[in-house]
Amino acid sequence: MTVTLVRGDLTGQHVDAVVNAANSSLLGGGGVDGAIHRAGGPDILAACRALRAGRYGKGLPTGQAVATTAGRLPARWVIHTVGPVWSASDDRSGLLASCYRASLEVAAELGARTVAFPAISTGVYRWPLEDGARIAVDTVRAQDAGRFDEVRFVLFDATAHAAFEAAVTGR
Repeated sequence: MTVTLVRGDLTGQHVDAVVNAANSSLLGGGGVDGAIHRAGGPDILAACRALRAGRYGKGLPTGQAVATTAGRLPARWVIHTVGPVWSASDDRSGLLASCYRASLEVAAELGARTVAFPAISTGVYRWPLEDGARIAVDTVRAQDAGRFDEVRFVLFDATAHAAFEAAVTGR
């Protein structure tokens, strides 16, 4: 498995599966979640509403993942996961790692060979970027390398890219 870093827009990635840093409602929001819903169009929202009407009536729990269509995105699927809000007094790093693990499990079940991730929880959920990058990279590397050809981290800005580059290279 190749781990790559890209500075850019997650919604433009030509991969099998794009991971959405969703909120528990699955019905869209700000940041990555809003961008995916806007770019992917109404089919993603319709699929999320169906999930809410069924198995996820109370929303998607933090650390879990579920897939929907990708709508108009250049990917085949969107894998929605809910990251934890960072807390100085409560170690939630296991939940953050679970987002990456669960998303890769769903991707493997779908037969996805290429997966693109954002930096989950490092925006509005305030997870410290360097720690979030370390958890993301370590968790992805610990997965079965034979299941995926590429796992791509798509970072919005130079600061995030640098943090993930340091996590990948160990610097």
